[in-house]
Amino acid sequence: MAKRYTILAVAALITAGCTARSPENVEEALQPDAIPPQVLAIAGPNQDLSTAEFEPSDGCYWYYHAGQVETTRVPLRAANGNQICNAPSV
Repeated sequence: MAKRYTILAVAALITAGCTARSPENVEEALQPDAIPPQVLAIAGPNQDLSTAEFEPSDGCYWYYHAGQVETTRVPLRAANGNQICNAPSV
C-alpha cells in the first residue's frame, strides 16, 4: 500500500514539473517590439495584428496567419494590398 502512494506522489510531482510558466509581465512578453501606431493605422483588414513583427533583414512587417491546416508567416499588407515596409535609409 505504501508503494502505491509513493508511486502516485512521484507521478504527481513529475506532472507538476511539466506545467508552463507564465511570464511575469504579460504585456511585455506579448509585444517586446511594439508595432508603431502608423503601421497599425494603414494595415488592411483580416490580418492578425497581435502577431505582427518587424523583420530587419528585409525591412518589412510580417504576421502569422493561422489557417485550417497550418500557421504561415505572411507579409503585412496595407488596405490597398501593398506590403508594409520601411523605406531604406539613404
